[in-house]
Amino acid sequence: MKINGSVALVTGANRGLGAAFARALLDRGASTVYAGARDPSTISEPGVIPVELDITDPASVAAAAERCGDATLVINNAGISRGSALLGAPSLDAARAEMETNFFGTLSVSRAFAPILARNGGGALVNVLSVLSFVSAPQIGSYSASKAAAWSLTNALRLELREQGTLVVGVHAGYIDTDMASQITGPKISPQEVTAQTLDAVEAGRPEVLADALSRDVKAALSGDLEVLYPALREA
Repeated sequence: MKINGSVALVTGANRGLGAAFARALLDRGASTVYAGARDPSTISEPGVIPVELDITDPASVAAAAERCGDATLVINNAGISRGSALLGAPSLDAARAEMETNFFGTLSVSRAFAPILARNGGGALVNVLSVLSFVSAPQIGSYSASKAAAWSLTNALRLELREQGTLVVGVHAGYIDTDMASQITGPKISPQEVTAQTLDAVEAGRPEVLADALSRDVKAALSGDLEVLYPALREA
């Protein structure tokens, strides 16, 4: 599909990668960009239409679907990380919150907008995932689990939505230079690079974006021995 003339919804569009998606869509000629956020007053990008959207609230998702019934492109960008280990966390609260947003929230938006995309010609659904969809990091184990679930969700949606002509794109990257990764040292990819690669993939009909060397290397290693991805196992 073409970005020029499209009608797009970006979830979590008030900052970081979501705000970058909103800007990139406008720059590429999208006719309408709906910018979803829990608090629409936090949307500051000129030219977008703020939409109140809490992806963990079914009523909010339903209202957004009613408001954005002309959408041809949906970008599931909203996500959270609580920085929580699986066993070291004081409770299951962080894991539940991450799964509720990163998996169930993404599923909720996808379910609400799938018939809208079908009605409007098929269009595209983009799910922002992570290199941690492929590999787990113990110190943020519950986030890794939620993104792995979202990856599996994306693969299933790709098959379910194929008949209605909806392209489903999964976007994987390592550290992106946003607030979420502000405490991380090391190489980071810019939000603008991720959005450019993603929108290129949408226009080219490609189902997956491996935005940086880390995501490409980890994806390639999935067919190898576990010790390649988890060197600590070799040490043990």
